[in-house]
Amino acid sequence: MQIVSGAMGKEKVHYEAVTALKVKNEMDKFLNWFNNNYKIDPVFKAAIAHFWFIIIHPFDDGNGRIVRAISDVMLARADGTKERYYSMSSQILVERKQYYAILQKVQHSSGGITDWLDWFLNCLKNSLLATETTLQKILRKTEFWKIHENTEFNARQRLVLNKLFEGFDGKLKSSKWAKIAKCSPDTALRDIKDLIEKGIIRQEQQGGRSTNYELADF
Repeated sequence: MQIVSGAMGKEKVHYEAVTALKVKNEMDKFLNWFNNNYKIDPVFKAAIAHFWFIIIHPFDDGNGRIVRAISDVMLARADGTKERYYSMSSQILVERKQYYAILQKVQHSSGGITDWLDWFLNCLKNSLLATETTLQKILRKTEFWKIHENTEFNARQRLVLNKLFEGFDGKLKSSKWAKIAKCSPDTALRDIKDLIEKGIIRQEQQGGRSTNYELADF
C-alpha cells in the first residue's frame, strides 16, 4: 500500500506500507519487541518504534497520530518523569516535509536506518530548543507582570502587551494596535503614548515611512 498526500492528480508517494496480508504478522513482531525490555536506550527505541509502526501502517486512518503517541510514550519513559515540557509530536508536524522525505529515503535504501535515527534525534533536539524558547518567553512575560503588578493598564493595553510577549507577528503599528484591540486609531495612539510615557514600549530606532513600536528593556 502506498502512502500518499496532495490534491487529486498531484498526489505524492511518501513511502510504501506492508501489504495487508503481512500486517498481522508484522504487528505481532512489533508488539513483542515493543513490550519486551531489551537493552536499548529508550530514545533509540522510540525512534525505531516510530519507523517500524509507520511502515507497517496497520490502520486505514490515524496511523500518524498513533505513532506520534508511541514516540511520546517512549520518550516519557526515557525522561523518567511525568512532567514533560516539549512535544516531539508537534515538532514532527512542523518538519512534516522532511519527515516524509527521510521515511521514503530510508525505506528504499539498501543500508540500515541510521539516517532515520539521525533525523529523529535532530527533530528531538529541535523540539527541545523550541520548548526552551517558549519557556524563556513565559518567564520574561511573568517577570514583566511581576514588575508592573501595581502599574495601571486598561484592558486594551493588557491584551496587546500579552500578544507582544507571546510572539507578535510582524511590526507593531498604531493601525495594528487598533485592529487587535478593536478600537479607533485615536484610542490606539492614546494607549501607545501612555505606555511610552511609562517606559514600557518605545519607538523602534529603525526609521521608515511608518512608526513601529517595541517593548522597552526591563
